[in-house]
Order: sequence, then structure tokens, then C-alpha cells
Amino acid sequence: MTNPTKDSINEVANRLRAARNNAGLSQGQVSKMMGMHRPTISQIEAGIRKVTSTDISQFAKIYDVKVAWILGDAPETMETSDPKLQLAARELGKLKPDDLERLLMLIAAMKEGEDGTAS
Repeated sequence: MTNPTKDSINEVANRLRAARNNAGLSQGQVSKMMGMHRPTISQIEAGIRKVTSTDISQFAKIYDVKVAWILGDAPETMETSDPKLQLAARELGKLKPDDLERLLMLIAAMKEGEDGTAS
């Protein structure tokens, strides 16, 4: 078996970070779910610390992505098994750029706890 290259380690690290952000989770939240210390998650996402196949499988479950995507063996887009998210992604792809931008601003406001309306 060959050792992973620095590029492949960085790709896994970047995908893990992207999946965590997409899931809306903090490193602290993930560390508790994984039974790890928060700095360990930070080191994994920085490509400093290698991950086991068991860890990758657990990350995939937490983030609702496929192991193959984390490993770079799947397309750049994150796939999810959640039918509602799949439908949302398809519908978002149909929006005009201006409408999509407004929707993203609304989502950002909702995440910050604002109602998204102008005063």
C-alpha cells in the first residue's frame, strides 16, 4: 500500500473542513461527536494530522456526505442522501443570479438570528 501524498492529505483536510462548514457545525461540536479534542479536529483540517478509515467513516456520517467524496474519489460537489437537500439544490440551480444572491443574503441573516427584513 502506498503512503498518501501531501496533496491527497490536503485534499482530504479541505473536504473535511468544507463538509463541516456545510453542515453548520463548529470544530468544538464535531470534536464532541467524534470523541476527540478540538485541537485534533483543527490539526486534521489543516492536514497536519492523518485520519484513520474509521474516522473518515464517522466524519462522513456526521456531515452526511459519502466517504468517496471525502477521499476525493467523487466529483467536487458534495452529495447528500437527504432528499430535501437534493431538491433544494436542484431548485437553487434554476434561480436567476440576482435571486440566488438575495436568497443567500436571507439565509445568512437567518443564521445570525435576524429576521432578514430591512428597517
